[in-house]
Amino acid sequence: MSQPVLVLNSGSSSVKYRLVQPDTGESLVDGVVERVVDYRAALQQVFDAVSSVGVSTDDVMAVGHRVVHGGRQFYRPTLIDDALVAKLDELAPLAPLHNPPAVLGITEARALLPNVPHVAVFDTAFFHNLPAAAAEYAIDRDVAAQWHIRRYGFHGTSHQYVSEQAAQFLGLPLESVNQIVLHLGNGASASAIAGGRPIDTSMGMTPMEGLVMGTRSGNIDPGIIMYLSRTAGMSIEDIDVLLNRRSGVSGLGGATDFRELHKRMNEGDAAAQLAYDVYIHRLRKYIGGYLALLGGADVITFTAGVGENDAAVRRDALAGLLALGIELDEERNLSPNRGPRRISTDTSPVSVLVIPTNEELAIARACVDLCKVA
Repeated sequence: MSQPVLVLNSGSSSVKYRLVQPDTGESLVDGVVERVVDYRAALQQVFDAVSSVGVSTDDVMAVGHRVVHGGRQFYRPTLIDDALVAKLDELAPLAPLHNPPAVLGITEARALLPNVPHVAVFDTAFFHNLPAAAAEYAIDRDVAAQWHIRRYGFHGTSHQYVSEQAAQFLGLPLESVNQIVLHLGNGASASAIAGGRPIDTSMGMTPMEGLVMGTRSGNIDPGIIMYLSRTAGMSIEDIDVLLNRRSGVSGLGGATDFRELHKRMNEGDAAAQLAYDVYIHRLRKYIGGYLALLGGADVITFTAGVGENDAAVRRDALAGLLALGIELDEERNLSPNRGPRRISTDTSPVSVLVIPTNEELAIARACVDLCKVA
């Protein structure tokens, strides 16, 4: 059995961690250090948690760091050195909310564990080779090239892991399966995957594009930004906060937790109902669009917090699509089972699955593969 891998996800105010046994997928310990001010102190809490299960941090095979944005240059798991850290600093403008804290976490972790390989695994990597028709925005090409403007996509580790698990669940070669993966959490994204290769995804240059999310608007007419600046006198920073933190189902319905949203809807809250309806409407548009891009799908898979746990979202996202080969089994959909499962009928031409995502395991296994080669 191989040594465990410590997976870290350093955010702006938290450090999520999981100690993973890559061979078995077992999580030995996991948790979140919240309200982080001092990253070194936060990581020391992580190391204490690792030690509490009898594992010395010096004995882990590697430390895998989730890095949200790899730009055009980084699309494979990469051993971290000083040069890479400098490059990640340069990428900060592409992901100002995500990359800077990741760099801080990496810097402190390397200082505390200098004798352990540290590996960067990029959230954008899976979508690096999107077809140009999906990756490029229709703006002046020289401006786009100068400022690295293109659609990068996010949640790539999850989309890749779940698509592979879906093919395995169905007993089909990955190369033969057309898939739609719906990663529905506080951040939400969809992907169209043909034969294991993504051909489109809903998130773009930033994680704001696409589906309605917990606090993010998703797709929005860019003219609204100019309008708010010119007419409402809002600064770029104000608009950034509005679209990233005060929009989505929270901005419309006053709650990010779908359990609370359903509770309010059941109590007759019109704002909550509208938020839900807008969320489902956008989701159905992407499903329909991806069915067209793929020329039909073999499987649609729901994953992440909302996708795995909210039967109503799954039901309403796929309601009335029998003519497109999608027939949900209501009893299966309502099952409390939390493992990988089929929720379509046995006769549905398109299989509908729920596959729990496991980004930490995917990162851990990427670290193992890289360390074997290095």
